[in-house]
Amino acid sequence: MYPNQNILHTWKKFDRFPMETLTKAWYFDQGKEKKQRDVSLMKEHREQYGITGNCFDLALWLLDEFKKDGITAYPIGSKFNTEKAHVAVIALDEKGRGYLCDLGDQWLTPILVDTSAEDYTNEKLTGFFPGAKIQIEREKGGLIYIQYHRPNGKASTQTFNLNPIEMSEFMKAAEFSQNHIHPIPLFECRIPYEDEIAHWEFYNWESFLSTNNGLHRGDQSDSIEHWVDVIHEKSSYSKQFLIEALTKYKNVTND
Repeated sequence: MYPNQNILHTWKKFDRFPMETLTKAWYFDQGKEKKQRDVSLMKEHREQYGITGNCFDLALWLLDEFKKDGITAYPIGSKFNTEKAHVAVIALDEKGRGYLCDLGDQWLTPILVDTSAEDYTNEKLTGFFPGAKIQIEREKGGLIYIQYHRPNGKASTQTFNLNPIEMSEFMKAAEFSQNHIHPIPLFECRIPYEDEIAHWEFYNWESFLSTNNGLHRGDQSDSIEHWVDVIHEKSSYSKQFLIEALTKYKNVTND
């Protein structure tokens, strides 16, 4: 179910890339008509501020890296042109088998989604998603059904349509997403925790840590200064950037 070394090599370039909506809110106020940044600008911002972006930013950047590395890949997604839109990437190995590459949900590694492949299994698997075992089932019409089995018996599901999305449609949906600022800030990243890689999340001025032992509730604070320090420690994001982005969210909430 694991990808080959070529796909994994490209994927691992993004190991320290959070998924967040802070950059969206910050860039929205930069006075640019086009809100979806191109990859060259994202790289400049990464160098200058340490920032990454939301699932559309990460998918666009990942597609660009796969192309540079000679790997065929394409975007997939759901609920485009709504505030619940999500996008990921399918990368193909040398045999044409597809692997789901989802930086937006902070997967640990790509996973085989070609259920006709001899390596495929629908058993519960560890090591692919932080704080959960996963199962993949193929459904009709190019759909896959993912089950996330979390500690203490908790479970959730997600459905992906594996049909490729045209880049023009992808970019239109990306622009829609970057123009809609949800009033609740979100920041997710993968962090070392004991003997695993856990999932740390900042959402609605609270933090949560998802581990193989369960969900641990962390800080709760309305203080921008507090979260600037915490997020900077987790990600090395520029403190000035974090002040501006979180202040934007405070203003959106209070409007």
